[in-house]
Amino acid sequence: MDNFIKNFGDILKYTFTTASTIVVFLVLLVFDFGFWPSLIISLIIGSFLYFKKDKSDKPAKTKVQRLRKLTPEKEAFYKSKGLSKEEMKFFRETMQTAKVNILELEQNMRKSTKLTAIEKRNNTIHLAKALFKEITEEPQRLHEVDKFLYVHLPSLKDLTAKYIEVDNHEVKHKSTFSVLAESAETIDGMCNLIAKDYVSFKSEEIEDIELEMELAKKAITRDNHSTDEINDEEL
Repeated sequence: MDNFIKNFGDILKYTFTTASTIVVFLVLLVFDFGFWPSLIISLIIGSFLYFKKDKSDKPAKTKVQRLRKLTPEKEAFYKSKGLSKEEMKFFRETMQTAKVNILELEQNMRKSTKLTAIEKRNNTIHLAKALFKEITEEPQRLHEVDKFLYVHLPSLKDLTAKYIEVDNHEVKHKSTFSVLAESAETIDGMCNLIAKDYVSFKSEEIEDIELEMELAKKAITRDNHSTDEINDEEL
């Protein structure tokens, strides 16, 4: 009801500018339903179509499990890394947000052939997931990935979402294509920063950082476990 009242003006506009509801209103008048009953019925139908349209226009949200209860095993692991109760809570909430951002970014990258090409060239999703898992294994180093967690990752997610929004415009002008080209270039640069974040975190194990940057973009292999999925990663 609150949404109905809030959107009443939009509903009225939608009802009397949409062919289907106008036809319904006129048909009801022809069959002598009376002006006010016809208007009320048309508004009800218009409201239904409006909210149905509004719901269908909203992008699908990434389905991510809510933060689970901390297990005794995981708590013992965090304690072994020197984390206090407050630090455990902060770490888990921070990484849950990162998980959501990575999964939404992955969805965005799949919605555009241009973004897919950029992602494949930079190996961005694989590197982001690999870094996510590296951080969960060394939670005491959370402060070392501030830029990745709070700047690069969320900014890249937002940029790709905006790119898709503009790219989906039915009518594109010359300026639109210019904006898309500039956005794609910026996204490519942000993907490169994700690769740098990974290499920086692993810098103690890497002698030639520039060489590793190129290798990281092409492929990263893990000795112990896959980095393809993070949705079920325990925090």
